[in-house]
Amino acid sequence: MLTHSVFNPVSPQALAISNLFIFIMIVSVVILLIIVGVLAYTCTHFRYHPGQADPPQTFGLTKLEITWTVIPFMLLVIVFAATMKTVSISAPPDDNALAGRTPDLTIVAHQWWWEVRYASGVVTANEIHIPVGKRMLVALQSADVIHSLWVPQINGKTDSVPGQTNVVYMEADRAGTYQSACVEYCGDGHSRMRALVIAQPLAQYQAWERQQLATPPAPTGLAAAGAKLYQQFGCQSCHAASIGPDLTHFGSRGTLAAVTLTNTPAHLDEWLHDPRAVKPGANMPNFQLSTGETRMLAAYLESLK
Repeated sequence: MLTHSVFNPVSPQALAISNLFIFIMIVSVVILLIIVGVLAYTCTHFRYHPGQADPPQTFGLTKLEITWTVIPFMLLVIVFAATMKTVSISAPPDDNALAGRTPDLTIVAHQWWWEVRYASGVVTANEIHIPVGKRMLVALQSADVIHSLWVPQINGKTDSVPGQTNVVYMEADRAGTYQSACVEYCGDGHSRMRALVIAQPLAQYQAWERQQLATPPAPTGLAAAGAKLYQQFGCQSCHAASIGPDLTHFGSRGTLAAVTLTNTPAHLDEWLHDPRAVKPGANMPNFQLSTGETRMLAAYLESLK
């Protein structure tokens, strides 16, 4: 089952963030209980009784004022120190760490999907494969507006800004599939701009990378007819130019439409019939395809392993 929670970290960076969150929550709850306790005691012990005279007025109590100034100050110092320690663990690498180093992968945010480019030459979309136990240097860019990538179990939020490259480390201590989301409002499709980070043992990751670098087999039968339609409708003019996701190995992906649907022939048929009914704001046009045409296109796309 996919999770999207800071309470189940799988990397040192996410663990540091999770621990800080829990620590601050505990401190906040303790402060709340103290305040509520003092308030409850005051309301019951010093409540007004009929015929009671006005209580004596006290103007200033130095010891009390010093106490309620020093204690919050010390708490802030402790929280600040814990925060700085977390930042030192989870922050992006500095310029010295990047000197002369090529990012392991580059993630380019689009409205409303994620383009993933590896140093090896692999290009995919919305599914980010990483090897377990390896710290990957990730460059984040944007093709249009400001986006922000957040994988709660792996690291904190990092913005993708037009004309700027931000960097972050991405690693996982154990294999699994982890959800991410865009957490900077970016337009109609923002809520469905998701991605998966798939952490695999090194051998599986290397096998996936070899598969992605290989040329898919030539389509046959219904898939071959779909390939002709793909050319006829000019689909490659967007999907081969980063306007839309690269579809070279589309059939090997587990999801489609930025993790809106699982990648099955039925869901793909639904998507091809009317993309914007599935994902409001989608930039893919509705070609008013017949049922036969969507089945041929679906067969072709699913054959791209």
